[in-house]
Amino acid sequence: MFEGDDINPNAAPPEEASNRTFIIAASVLGGIVLLSIICLAAYALVVLPSQRAARADQEATIVAQNTQVAQSLTETAVAQNFALTPLPSPLPSETPTPSPTPVVAVPTETPTATPDIAATGTVAAALTQAAIAVQTNIPTSTALPNSGFADDVGVPGLLVMAVILVAVVVLTRRLRTAPTD
Repeated sequence: MFEGDDINPNAAPPEEASNRTFIIAASVLGGIVLLSIICLAAYALVVLPSQRAARADQEATIVAQNTQVAQSLTETAVAQNFALTPLPSPLPSETPTPSPTPVVAVPTETPTATPDIAATGTVAAALTQAAIAVQTNIPTSTALPNSGFADDVGVPGLLVMAVILVAVVVLTRRLRTAPTD
């Protein structure tokens, strides 16, 4: 050893100075977390209710359109049923001479209940639509949906972000343990 060295191996290390870099890094990360919480609250309180209201309006419009279609199908079925009823045949040109048949008045029971034409027409229209739907070939997608964060950024982007996060952790630890002069 040299003469002027005052190194004492049993002495306690000097006290750490203020860890300013760590406080700044922690403040930045805390700010990011606070900002994300504020954004989530804004989304939950502003965007979601407007989306739900728009969806409810769209559903109400669809119900009204379906009701209108059902009513028009019923009216069409009633009109077709009316058009298909046979008209009374015209009177023959030669009128037969009456025969001397005695007329006996015998009461008979006349049915008074008629089938509900509107309901029959609606059922017929619904069955027609069902038959058309069975015959219609509806194409279905076999591709995977293209949504989500991983689809937009991809696996390389996720790996780059993971490496950056690990680098931030290592840098933070190194800055915390670095001796200050």
